[in-house]
Amino acid sequence: MKIVQIPLDQAVSDGPIDAFSHMVLSPFPRMQEILGCLDEQRAAFPSDRFLCTLDDLNQCCYTSMHASSDDERIALDADVGEDMSSPAEALAARCTVLTHVIERLESSEHRVEWSALTVSLRCSDQDIWALSEVNDDPDSILDEVVCIQRVPVMREDLLIAALPNGYFEADWNIFQNHALTRHLRDRYSYRLIGIGASWLGFQRDDLLASDDILELISDLQAVYGSQGSTEAWSALSDVLRLRTTLLLGYTEDFRV
Repeated sequence: MKIVQIPLDQAVSDGPIDAFSHMVLSPFPRMQEILGCLDEQRAAFPSDRFLCTLDDLNQCCYTSMHASSDDERIALDADVGEDMSSPAEALAARCTVLTHVIERLESSEHRVEWSALTVSLRCSDQDIWALSEVNDDPDSILDEVVCIQRVPVMREDLLIAALPNGYFEADWNIFQNHALTRHLRDRYSYRLIGIGASWLGFQRDDLLASDDILELISDLQAVYGSQGSTEAWSALSDVLRLRTTLLLGYTEDFRV
């Protein structure tokens, strides 16, 4: 795996995403390599948080651009954007946008609660098998190029404001994804580590206890509409007993 550090001037002018772009991993990094890199960056920059891309970097950025243009809920001012006059000013402008999106996420008007996610994504038995397969082999969804964003936020759940996603009507939007992220943090100690075009990535420090896995599966059955055979959910349960990571699809068709 090749690791390329991205200086601020390059991140602003031709970085893979925006002024928060910190490094690029390629070609075809493995999940364990990415997790190790994230650990190193957290240790080196303890005041910031780090977010990696997952599946389909280009599509992830494209749908994020549209999700960020949500006039009703995110409602960015037309003149708010990256000021290209200098890298420092571009970063300051990007931080202004980040602060605005966080304020919208946490406002009582737009905030979505966990209970509102029940049966909110249309799924089939194939989708639940896909959850099992991807969690068993996280490398299967990773793009050839993975970007790591260095984001000045105090909590991992707020990383979602740096790369808003969930654009199509049948997908979970950024507010629903934030509700999911908060619940996984508060109940199961999962922290958000990645966002792709169709998948969210989480990690915890150690393996889940058996009782917690049963409750997690029950929670996932609720938000995915209890679709899927008993065998598919049992396969997912078996996989999660062995992994500290959790990958969840958030789009209508997240199968690979």
